[in-house]
Amino acid sequence: MLSASPGPWFKVPGQLFLWIAVIIFAASGAVTRKLTELGAQHLVAGHNPISLCNLLFVGNLCALLVLVPLYRKQLTPATFRQLSRSDWLGMIAVAVLAGALAPAFFLMALSITMVNNVTLVSRLEPLLTLVLSTWLLRERTSVWEGAGAVVSFAGVIATIALQSGAAGGMAAYSLGSAAQGELLTAIAAVALAVANIVSRARLGRVPVGTFSVVRTSLGTVIFFCLALILYGSRHFGEAFSPFLWQWMLLYGTLIVVVGQSLWLLGLKRAGASEAALVEAFNPVAAVLAAYLILGEVPTLAQYLGGGIILAGIALSLIGVYRKSGPSDPMIEAREKAGTGSGFRGM
Repeated sequence: MLSASPGPWFKVPGQLFLWIAVIIFAASGAVTRKLTELGAQHLVAGHNPISLCNLLFVGNLCALLVLVPLYRKQLTPATFRQLSRSDWLGMIAVAVLAGALAPAFFLMALSITMVNNVTLVSRLEPLLTLVLSTWLLRERTSVWEGAGAVVSFAGVIATIALQSGAAGGMAAYSLGSAAQGELLTAIAAVALAVANIVSRARLGRVPVGTFSVVRTSLGTVIFFCLALILYGSRHFGEAFSPFLWQWMLLYGTLIVVVGQSLWLLGLKRAGASEAALVEAFNPVAAVLAAYLILGEVPTLAQYLGGGIILAGIALSLIGVYRKSGPSDPMIEAREKAGTGSGFRGM
């Protein structure tokens, strides 16, 4: 595994790994949209080979092709025998929420609204996680973190409200699509927040590598079964298109495996405070990526709402730095659930 390799890796500052990972995660939304547009230009049997279902299903399969060898030392029979029934129930719950439902809702949102809307509205997840951890897990929250979460939530609401108010001259279809995309993103944020809590409460002793593989595997199977029930077997007719697989191998390796591995490696080296600081720049990097990759220019509402969200993130960072200790259990739980930094690809 990358984090266990001796040699020059140990001379690289942990923050560098974190910055590279955040840039990769921030670009995932824009890259996902770009791939679907590319697929629309290369139809197979009259259909887009890089459709929502194919993107999620094949992307996860490609990620598994790299995750399994990467974490092979954590996938031994002895490791699985040590898992209790509670561990398995927790992993199944997180796989459904964070491995199947949340990515599906994020992808549907990306297909009908601006990437910047998905980036900003997904900031609901940290607030919901904070509220649920205080309510259900009885964890203490600092005043700074609470204030930061409330301000970020106000920024999300401002983004939605200002866009709705400024949409008088837009077509009703465009307004409806944006609202639906924001709603789908909010549902995905709720699913991720609940997954965080389950991970924090039930999966503390499960190795990260083991759970990453199990979560991705179960999430893929669950999503495939749901799609078969809802749409039928013909819905995956282009799932084995060479054009789709060549892009998904690159996508799954770079976005999912390299990004997450560098983030976990950096988190081990730099600690929770540094990780929180770097992660705070994710919304800015995501907006920049949407502009560079898609030419998506932020609206005035997104500028104003994003500014409020960044102010909330800054307040939360003060609370993080005032905490003692090199690690944060909630950050570690989010890494196991695969839910940090908003949308990270499949």
